[in-house]
Amino acid sequence: MGKGFVTGIIGAVIGSLLTIYTVFNVLPDSFFKQDSAGETTKQTVVESTETVYKTVAKKAMPSVVGITTVTVQQDFLFGNTEQSGVGTGVIVDSRGYILTNAHVIASGQAKDVTVLFYDGTKEEAKVLWYDSLLDLAIIKVEKQDLTVAELGDSDSVEVGDLAIAIGNPLGLEFERSMTQGIISGLNRSIEINQYETMENLIQTDASINPGNSGGPLLNSKGQVIGVNSAKIQSGEGLGFAIPINIAKPIVTQFIEKGQFEKVVLGIQGVDVARYEQASGEDLSADTGVYVLETVAGSAAAKAGIKAGDVIVKIGKADVKSMGNLVRELYKLSPGEETTVTVDRNGKTVELNVKL
Repeated sequence: MGKGFVTGIIGAVIGSLLTIYTVFNVLPDSFFKQDSAGETTKQTVVESTETVYKTVAKKAMPSVVGITTVTVQQDFLFGNTEQSGVGTGVIVDSRGYILTNAHVIASGQAKDVTVLFYDGTKEEAKVLWYDSLLDLAIIKVEKQDLTVAELGDSDSVEVGDLAIAIGNPLGLEFERSMTQGIISGLNRSIEINQYETMENLIQTDASINPGNSGGPLLNSKGQVIGVNSAKIQSGEGLGFAIPINIAKPIVTQFIEKGQFEKVVLGIQGVDVARYEQASGEDLSADTGVYVLETVAGSAAAKAGIKAGDVIVKIGKADVKSMGNLVRELYKLSPGEETTVTVDRNGKTVELNVKL
């Protein structure tokens, strides 16, 4: 018994020594490391993140505006009635150009558009351009010397990146609210209704509510990487933004020329799925844009695109829908040459097009 007892004591001592050795020699230094103030590394990271949020807020807030609209609605029983709306926008040029969503200005149907600035002043705005498929719009005020948002590069965004949204959720009583999260996904496609799908979207868990529409989605540097859109009905923790690189060519033209000249291919088309559903015809192409008609004298007609063709590529980019085609055309300039690939009765045909 005594011998066993002694052996147990020796084993316990050896075990304790091994534990002490492991703690001080095997575990990484970061397990114990503290900053000079005695706070843990974890707390330092938290404080650093808080600093990022504050820095982004100070940088971006002055370039974010509130937008109120009045739209006339026709009612069979009560006649014309006025409806008010609220959204957000972001200043992209000091001379008064503001980027927002098309649905914020009722796709050009808003009778009155008023912009509320960071300094508390208000200005009437004019709608210069909008595209409902992209859900983007440019409006302009006469006010000058405005604080401009810095536009980032949405192509460099990665899942897990910090994401910060600024807007006016649920109305102007919560003006310029800031929410934070991460980039949850990229290149998302969301069906808006039976005939409309928004594609190539940035997904975030930063809260995006009605009123946030048109506001910026920002990265950790305070750069705009997307335009938030609450047009997309989503679940809890699901927010979506239109990548800023889609809007950049449009914004650049307005800044440089004061107007935007849209590239027109010259077709009337419809998504393959929608055409098959309406006609009962089974096309050889699974996705793309079915050409119903080409406009005489247009770029499409001159290139040899015909009714019945299915556009499946423009340049090197795949075309899966009408919205997809529109987005690719916005990347091109008038007079530029590219290729359009069509499916013609099951055969692939590549055509040269001068826009």
